[in-house]
Amino acid sequence: MSPENLEGEATGANLAFAFLGCGAITRRHSRLLRTISAARRFHASRDPSRAVAANVELRGDGAFDSYEAALADARVTCAVIASPPSTHRPLALEALAAGKDVVVEKPAFLTSADVDDVLAAAASNNRMALVAENYHYKPLVGALREIVASGDLGVVRFIHVNALKRQVAPGWRDDVALAGGGALFEGGVHWVHLMASLGLTVRRVRASRPDAQSGSPERSMLVTFDYEGGAVGTLAHSWEIPAPFGGVRFSGIFGTEGSAHFESNGLVLWQRGRRARMRMPGLRDFLGFRGMWRDFVRTLETRRQPLMTVEAARRDLALIEQAYRDADVAE
Repeated sequence: MSPENLEGEATGANLAFAFLGCGAITRRHSRLLRTISAARRFHASRDPSRAVAANVELRGDGAFDSYEAALADARVTCAVIASPPSTHRPLALEALAAGKDVVVEKPAFLTSADVDDVLAAAASNNRMALVAENYHYKPLVGALREIVASGDLGVVRFIHVNALKRQVAPGWRDDVALAGGGALFEGGVHWVHLMASLGLTVRRVRASRPDAQSGSPERSMLVTFDYEGGAVGTLAHSWEIPAPFGGVRFSGIFGTEGSAHFESNGLVLWQRGRRARMRMPGLRDFLGFRGMWRDFVRTLETRRQPLMTVEAARRDLALIEQAYRDADVAE
């Protein structure tokens, strides 16, 4: 089932989300959730004034002056963990123990092993754990999966993804202890998910760090993906390379019978070979957030499996761990 087919399946009227953390990503999620769902939205922060301000700005249903207060409130059915990655595991376990479902922002946890602890806690408390990996719902990623599955490209030989741009890392994102890693972990997890979600199974990853500056969070990485069947993929990821218009880049998938070229964000996609066509998938739910929340509301109301699984998040974290080990970057 695609995210586009989920509209109207669930209203969220019986759901109440408490956002733990009141930063930019909470503002994006809360605003969007209000437009697609009847669910109640609460906002919690360790700074009571921030929680109140966010709740007023986002037209929420209430503010909590601590995460603990939000998790103790019987009205709340699901905690959205939108705090730094170092807090995700303890907050997820606390929320599940309090009988709440959880939605965890990406990167989900500091290690892939943490996923198993959270899944075990979810099972023992009969609750659900979801990971907010919006790239799984990007129209571009769905279109690329369809092209690869169609066989129109023949046998896929190469995948090259250009994810180079200049981006600052303010606050906790520049602190490895809080962020869990450098640019590849914090932002590159999106692109690792894309590389692993095209319908080909990753067998091994290798990586190189261009600057090789030990003791500081990496800002650039080249990751090579070896796929079962012989295809090879490369992901060039950076937060220190200027890109036109702040991030316009071009990538491609190349097979024995054709190729698919695309603007990395999904603005345009054109295919040549057995089938020639051009489309603009990025104009429909560009970043995938609408499809993601539509799926999450459906999942939490109906207790069905989400399109983006926690197991996929575990895989993505394990691939980044492999990349960091190969590049000799401290995790």
